[in-house]
Amino acid sequence: MKKLERVFTTFMLIFITRILTMACPVCEKSQPKITAGLTHGAGPQSNWDWIIIGVITGITLLTLIFSVKFLVKPGEENIDHIKKSILIN
Repeated sequence: MKKLERVFTTFMLIFITRILTMACPVCEKSQPKITAGLTHGAGPQSNWDWIIIGVITGITLLTLIFSVKFLVKPGEENIDHIKKSILIN
């Protein structure tokens, strides 16, 4: 029964979060086609805004790639490294 409650709670949190983050009809009309329905507000107003969005997206993707890379294969082989003392115990 606990598992069912946890699944239901998770579903409801996702559902409520989705409803709260959807754009209202007024915001949908003022958004460009690519972002319509995704966010509130007026959206990007100039080409500089799109450049900023692109740079931020690139930085985020690079951060994600390097995070996964260093989690999977950190590359530290030194026997005196602090992780060795944690992993050995």
